[in-house]
Amino acid sequence: MLNFFEKIGGAIRSKITRLGAATRLFFSIISYSSDSFKRFNLTIREIYFTGVLSLVIIVVSAFFVGMVLGLQGYYTLQKYGSSEAIGVLVALALVRELGPVVTALLFAGRAGTAITAEIGLMKATEQLSAMEMMAVSPIARIVAPRFWAGIITMPLLASIFSMVGILGGYVVAVPMIGVDEGAFWSQMQANVDFNYDIVNGFIKSVVFGIACTIIALFEGYDAPPTAEGVSRATTRTVVTSSLAVLGLDFVLTSFMLTV
Repeated sequence: MLNFFEKIGGAIRSKITRLGAATRLFFSIISYSSDSFKRFNLTIREIYFTGVLSLVIIVVSAFFVGMVLGLQGYYTLQKYGSSEAIGVLVALALVRELGPVVTALLFAGRAGTAITAEIGLMKATEQLSAMEMMAVSPIARIVAPRFWAGIITMPLLASIFSMVGILGGYVVAVPMIGVDEGAFWSQMQANVDFNYDIVNGFIKSVVFGIACTIIALFEGYDAPPTAEGVSRATTRTVVTSSLAVLGLDFVLTSFMLTV
């Protein structure tokens, strides 16, 4: 029995220690951001890596998600005689929830794992130690540009996801099913509020971008310098980021609905 509680206590202490180390890394990134912005071309390069190279999976996933929403939403609303409101359903579902959440999950699976593996391999091959010996801060040169690139690209990718998803819903609802095109767009414009819906979705995407990026950076920076350590850190990045996104989505939604 004592061994059982000892294992639980050790696991809790380990998680708290890692949380503290991640928080310390976050504040270190903030403190070195001014040095990083002096070489903003590094951040632009990471924006291309995390954003532009993720466009294919974002666009394809968004289009099919929008088509499924349009198809399922139409047959659900048809039972209540509200099939003309399919545009509102698709737009609100994407802008409020699915756009930021699914984009963050895809970002964690594609860009987050790549960031973790890259930094973990740099640590394993002692490139980070070599930078420190040359009086070059790895946080300012390697970590901070990736952090700000993740924050910048996540809202942009979420916006693209929502727009392409609405297009997918339109393709299913109007040409395929036969919903009136004017009703589809007019009801969407009348019921989607900029301040309440679009801004809240933007805030979610920024928070998810911070969470997914800092998790990926910390797992790579803290990974044991071995092949097994890097592979486990990459797996933890996906799992931890996914759980963090879903948990933060509930907290943010609860807060936004009560304001």
